Amino acid sequence: MTTEEIARILKLTAQLMELHEVNPFKIKSIANAAFKLNKLDIDLEGKSLEELEKIDGIGKSIAAKIIELQTTGNLKELNEMLKLTPEGVVEMLRIKGIGPKKVRQLWQELEIESIGELLYACNENRLITLKGFGAKTQAEVKKQVEFFQSNIGWYHYASVEEFAISLVDWLKKEYKTELVSLTGAMRRKCEVVDKLEILIAAGNAVITNDITNKSTIKIELITCKENEFYTKLFETTAGEGFQISEFKFPTEMKNEKEIFSFNNLQYIEPELRESAEIIALAKANNIPKLIEVTDLKGILHNHSTYSDGVNTLKEMATYCKELGYEYLGICDHSQSAFYAEGMKIDKVLAQHAEIDELNKKLFPFKIFKGVESDILNDGSLDYEEEVLKTFDFIVASVHSNLKMTEEKATARLLKAVENIYTTILGHPTGRLLLSRPGYPINHKKIIDACAANGVIIELNAHPYRLDIDWRWIPYCLERGVKISINPDAHEKQGYHDLYYGTCVARKGMLTKEMCLNTLSLSEIELYFNSRK
Repeated sequence: MTTEEIARILKLTAQLMELHEVNPFKIKSIANAAFKLNKLDIDLEGKSLEELEKIDGIGKSIAAKIIELQTTGNLKELNEMLKLTPEGVVEMLRIKGIGPKKVRQLWQELEIESIGELLYACNENRLITLKGFGAKTQAEVKKQVEFFQSNIGWYHYASVEEFAISLVDWLKKEYKTELVSLTGAMRRKCEVVDKLEILIAAGNAVITNDITNKSTIKIELITCKENEFYTKLFETTAGEGFQISEFKFPTEMKNEKEIFSFNNLQYIEPELRESAEIIALAKANNIPKLIEVTDLKGILHNHSTYSDGVNTLKEMATYCKELGYEYLGICDHSQSAFYAEGMKIDKVLAQHAEIDELNKKLFPFKIFKGVESDILNDGSLDYEEEVLKTFDFIVASVHSNLKMTEEKATARLLKAVENIYTTILGHPTGRLLLSRPGYPINHKKIIDACAANGVIIELNAHPYRLDIDWRWIPYCLERGVKISINPDAHEKQGYHDLYYGTCVARKGMLTKEMCLNTLSLSEIELYFNSRK
């Protein structure tokens, strides 16, 4: 059982305890442990009770629960509560904005026992009769339920990629052919997918039940003859808007690239095959060389134990250097982010002193003094000017009061972009894929403002964010606005999310030249100094 699975089970246990009004101290202990484990990138398998107890935020009671899960695959305490709770009520806990207390109200007072019943109750205005709800809350609950239902059966690309690749490898060995490939949305590396499509040149190919049981995602196996493989791969890779009817195919092919040369077209990478516009660019030989993850020279926007990160500043910097990067931009949360243990002034000073010491030891590698400054309600940045000017660069992000109209959200971001201390606009819409839609903004106004004020826009590489949406990158490039691919890493392993950020950056035709963190250490030092 993985650490992530254990964290998920503990979180559900805490939620059900709250639903059934169990001891609040016990609930807090389990919820905190689930939160901590969800951030840790360590394998709990094989660890003794004593070793587990030593992990920060675990303790003896939680360690015993982890051992129980690892040895039995179950948690008795959870099973007992699940027996007392209708399945639909458990599912209601997955709806954003209604925690266990509100779910209990809906269940006990309105006898709602499923998400379908909840939506129906919203349509009948039944929620407004409950204490603490009202018309505004009811409208928000309805919106979140509809969002949840629209995303059922969808998965983050990052959550299924490893399984998909292992499945391709298994098919190659099982059917003794190299003519096997992911296709469809997986091959285009879309942010979210609803199925795995795999093409194989073997008419008798099937996937056994023991393979499919390893994942809940739908698997579609497409078979063809050997001489049809590259034609079929081309056809099945195409997105809905990518017109393939006009293409002609050579009678024999050694690879898919020959299809493009046969049609006098520049090769179009799979990630780009979403719309007809890309074909016009290929005809004019106007598709630029796309960015590669190996082009990135440094990692900006990362967190340490100075705020809500798991690893110390030294650990974050050392690992970054070990991976071969030239610099690290540390961006712990600012003081208003109390939920993330944001840095008060004394913490900022302490961190800057430690950075100075580490930079001496890690030379020529460099840590830049950054901060993720909250954009406050009125669009101003956290901290007074005398503090803001001490940082090498500032990522400005919205984290609170997300329920804004487009007009308010846009005005708030515009003011932050116009602040002379803003270097990078962080995750512009605040979205969480399959979980929370972003607040609505006028993208063109924001991008235009970034162009006018020399502000970089972040492509947050966390696979649950991938924000700014890649569809807006072409407009950024048109306006001369650079993108920074940032992992928003809260622990060392989070650096590897740069890969997912690069995947979607390529979908937006981002080039090495238009990405901030492809600059070398000396180049980015000059850039930060020029902004100051």
